[in-house]
Parts: sequence; structure tokens; C-alpha cells
Amino acid sequence: MLRWSLLLILFVAGCSKGPEADLPSIGEARSLATEWALVNEQARRRQLTATYIRTMRESARKQLQTTAKSLTQPQSAYGQEIAALLREADGASPRVLRAHAASLKRIEDELESA
Repeated sequence: MLRWSLLLILFVAGCSKGPEADLPSIGEARSLATEWALVNEQARRRQLTATYIRTMRESARKQLQTTAKSLTQPQSAYGQEIAALLREADGASPRVLRAHAASLKRIEDELESA
């Protein structure tokens, strides 16, 4: 009986996951977009080595993919924003990447205030 009670509690807890459960992932994606923008900005100024640029871009993309897979609501506005961010080219404009970060920040703020 205890086993069934535990399973029921876990099931209910899993069902209650919503956008609030994704807040850490949204924050992480926002941070990654900002870091990626900074790398691209410095790359345009030729302040970084090609190896560093490639490594940082690959790392950001890999972490974003992991974040996207962890979302409880991937079809949400923030899920779509992260997917759009992943569709950007490695050398995307820092302005475009920061716009994605700003969109994620707005969503994050709305969820935190709800």
C-alpha cells in the first residue's frame, strides 16, 4: 500500500510541473544566448582566437540543446524562443542573439511574477 501511495504522489507531482518548473532552464538559455552574443561580438573585433570562438559556440549550442530537451513544455513561447535561438548561425549577429535573450528574460520575469 505504501508503494502505491508513493507512486500516486510522484504522479501528481509530475503532473503539476508547468512553466514554473522550466524557470531554471529559461534562465540558463538566456545566459547562454548572452554569452554567445559576447563571443560573437569579440570575434568580430578579432579579440579571440578561432579555436576559442569555435569551442565556445559549440559549447553554447550543446548546452542549449540539452536545455531544450529538458523543458516540460517545449511547445511553449519559451520553448519556441529557445528553438529559434538554436536555429541561428554560429556567427549570428550579437544584436539578434541579445534579442533572443531579452525575449527569454521577459518570459522569465512574467513567470516569476505569476
